[in-house]
Amino acid sequence: MAAHDTVAVDKRPAPSTAPAPRRRTRGAFTPWLYLAPALVVLAALLGYPIYQLGLISLYRYTQAQVSGGEPTVFRGFGNYADVFADDRFWQVLLATVVFAAACVLSTLAVGCALAVLLTRVRALPRLALMLAALGAWATPAVTGSTVWLFLFDPDFGPVNRVLGLGDHSWTYGRYSAFFLVLLEVVWCSFPFVMVTVYAGIRAVPSEVLEAAALDGASQWRIWRSVLAPMLRPILVVVTIQSVIWDFKVFTQIYVMTNGGGIAGQNLVLNVYAYQEAFASSQYGLGAAIGVVMLLILLTVTLGYLRLLRRQGEDI
Repeated sequence: MAAHDTVAVDKRPAPSTAPAPRRRTRGAFTPWLYLAPALVVLAALLGYPIYQLGLISLYRYTQAQVSGGEPTVFRGFGNYADVFADDRFWQVLLATVVFAAACVLSTLAVGCALAVLLTRVRALPRLALMLAALGAWATPAVTGSTVWLFLFDPDFGPVNRVLGLGDHSWTYGRYSAFFLVLLEVVWCSFPFVMVTVYAGIRAVPSEVLEAAALDGASQWRIWRSVLAPMLRPILVVVTIQSVIWDFKVFTQIYVMTNGGGIAGQNLVLNVYAYQEAFASSQYGLGAAIGVVMLLILLTVTLGYLRLLRRQGEDI
């Protein structure tokens, strides 16, 4: 090689070893596009009413303001202070929590038991039970409450005659009235749990149940150790749904106890808010109670989901 020849040097930059920026996947927003119509409808049907409820709860809003006789007065959290300072609110809240818990536990117990029963009976009894349950589910709350009132009527109801209770009034006593309403709530709510859990049981492989039976497990042990853990996501859904439904019960209490029972002994939060808003024309106060109910339900639901996540459940 000649002395004046030079060696060619590659001046191209060396390839970088830094990781390339992550590209957004092409279909990342595709699920949201499918959910967009439903989200828009929910925002219109739920978001705006909740906004109005929260707005009214911040004002002194009575019949005088509705009719235009007086201007609305901004109170801030004054309505909430009045609600929390009222001893009756705390009594009604405690009664609501206890009543809702009893309804949820009873509904889940009846629904799950009948769901297991559906898997054990033949086709014709299963069809009859499904039709009867769906009939109860489809019955309007007002109609169902009226029917249950007739069944337990002290003068003409067949229940008192069969039990030999004479003219005993089930709606006179506080606890008997709550018990009567509980029966009606469970009657119209258990079909949702029964159908949902039954569908989940049918999806469980039969080999798993047969293996548990061959090992000598009883039906209760199969449910507790095999079915319940496998159906836990479904049970979470029906539990949360039942909590929401039973915590905000209105129609059954209002119809069956004639607006909350004697001297308000059977009041729950939803009926209490209705009385404050419409019977007393304290719309701001009733709206504040409604917001408190909403926050309680959100807290219970989110707390329950968080507890399940801590336990390693995939929700």
